[in-house]
Amino acid sequence: MKKIYFTLIALLASINMFAQGWPANYSGVMLQGFSWDAYDYSQWTVLEKQADDMKGFIDLVWLPQSGKCIEPNQVMGYKPYYYFNQNSSFGTEAELRSLIAKFKANGIGAIADVVVNHRNTDGWFTFPAETYKGVTYQMLSTDICKNDDGEKTATQAKKEGVSLSQNYDEGTDFGGCRDIDHKSANVQKIIKAYLKFLKEDIGYTGFRYDMVKGFDGSHVADYNDATGVEYSVGEYWDGNDKIESWINRTNKKSAAFDFQFRYNVRDAVNGAANGKVTTSSDWSKLNSNDNLMHDANYRRYAVTFVENHDTQKRSESEQNDPLRKDTIAANAYMLAMPGTPCVFQPHWRAYKQEIKSMIEARKLAGITNMSNYTNKMAQTACFANETTGDKAKLIVVVGNNTKAYTPGADYTQILEGYHYRYYLSKSAETAWCNIPSGEYEAGFKAKLTAVSQNSNAKLVYTTDGTDPTAKSKQVTTGNTINIDNTCTLKVGLLINGTVTGIRTYNYTVKAFEPYTITVYANADQVKNWGSTMCFYAWNSSEKLTGEWPGTAVTATKTLNGKKWYYMDFKIKSKDAIVNIIFNQGNGTGKKQTVDLNAGNSTKYYEITTTMSKGQYTCKDVTAIWAPTGITGTPTISNTTTDNAWYTLSGMKLGKKPAKNGVYIHKGKKVIIR
Repeated sequence: MKKIYFTLIALLASINMFAQGWPANYSGVMLQGFSWDAYDYSQWTVLEKQADDMKGFIDLVWLPQSGKCIEPNQVMGYKPYYYFNQNSSFGTEAELRSLIAKFKANGIGAIADVVVNHRNTDGWFTFPAETYKGVTYQMLSTDICKNDDGEKTATQAKKEGVSLSQNYDEGTDFGGCRDIDHKSANVQKIIKAYLKFLKEDIGYTGFRYDMVKGFDGSHVADYNDATGVEYSVGEYWDGNDKIESWINRTNKKSAAFDFQFRYNVRDAVNGAANGKVTTSSDWSKLNSNDNLMHDANYRRYAVTFVENHDTQKRSESEQNDPLRKDTIAANAYMLAMPGTPCVFQPHWRAYKQEIKSMIEARKLAGITNMSNYTNKMAQTACFANETTGDKAKLIVVVGNNTKAYTPGADYTQILEGYHYRYYLSKSAETAWCNIPSGEYEAGFKAKLTAVSQNSNAKLVYTTDGTDPTAKSKQVTTGNTINIDNTCTLKVGLLINGTVTGIRTYNYTVKAFEPYTITVYANADQVKNWGSTMCFYAWNSSEKLTGEWPGTAVTATKTLNGKKWYYMDFKIKSKDAIVNIIFNQGNGTGKKQTVDLNAGNSTKYYEITTTMSKGQYTCKDVTAIWAPTGITGTPTISNTTTDNAWYTLSGMKLGKKPAKNGVYIHKGKKVIIR
């Protein structure tokens, strides 16, 4: 009996440890997979295509809120309406599931943006009723905090004879949405069911809790215990002491974003004093001890960042609090320090090659969220820290004059960029290449470095994926080699005839080839719109059809007995995407659809007869009507000639493909060998 008792205690303890906020000695790096209004770059289909490229570098991706909102147009999701309907501005639920599955196959976990401090309603008090696995979940007016929206809700409730909760809001009020009473048993039941749905059904690995200043941290502990989630991070936007207090309120069952770390970086980079930009940088401000990352008792729970969707500059009218320079140096500092770094998507896009190498150096040294560090220099123009990893030591030097600090002879420089340098301790005994694995549009020169305590160490390498031997091609440290084609580079140290410290780099060298997609809108459903439909299309960098209402389209094609308006769009880069609105043109009472995301592949839309906030909704029927859809290959009527070639995914090609494979041409499948 005693044995069973102690076994049960051990089992319960292991479960409790699994649910503890953030893993100890965690070496992973997180990516914020979106920025404000970046719908093009954060579509589930777009992110899924990047999974292979993230593999080995990014361990967690924080996704934007994925539930459907009540607003008709593209929204970021911070005024959530539905919980169990996961069709959002970033894609369909099916696409989300596909993305998360792809991430998991590449060793990447998806972090859900959980917005449960507040919730949108239809009118003042009506929450949606949602049925999941036979159970209907619906919040009530009595689940709304008594003092919601600065007492405005109470005033309205009195007018309508509606009852609210008797509990006051536990934290900061959120205007424009109903603040939820987390003391309510109904609220707790619904949120726990929602979070289990996200983790166990959709497949999320962890949660990012939005605006946790709005409700008590004990509820986060309760929700995490109910779901057994391993990764939890809260957005407690405040100073260090208050963030630590919140972590304690969760019983250390959640990590938190290290806002003070971000402020230290901002002040150092922008040269800010009390949040105001001065004339020059002051890198010594990085030596602050008022952040989570510096505190050995809390750095395990510190998720560090240098920019996010709330601090970035969005427009001239929304300046916010952005880094104004030295973005890459700020990332270099963050990625060499303890805590769990969270890279901002725009920085990843702009400096992917350099950030990948920084992450590689971090992992090579074995730096974790609990590593220790020592300051080596803290001057206005130069700052240096040494972090001790599980495998080696890494020194990061940042500033306007990085040459002001030179480490001892037991270090080798492995990276250098604008206002930053990385030095790896020679005890690492490894080869190093300054070009990380990835896809490149042209050939390049790769610099090879020997990190070794043996000054006579040479470098040997192969480009065919085999391990190098003493007889392989040889170079001295610091020299470059040419990489002109797709290959697997393996480079190792050659010391006294023995090869050790081999590192592998997988390169794909492939020039991007622009291609054309076609967007179709069913003409039969909009006969009352007239004989012309306007296509208004855009992406994040340009208007593809000019000013509103766009381009008038009269040409149609008949596919499988249905008539379609259509327009071709050229995809000019890997990140290019097409957003579109079908409309009737200018004028009072003219009809239009909601914003649609056609992505970067051929799409077919049917316009429904229902409206949302005065705009017609659309159904993406690509799977049905595309050339390889489930109804079979559609034929094109004799009145229309389509000589284009299509891939099996429906992508329209500009000419007959030279690559072997199966294609669609003139409505039929064609095999090219």
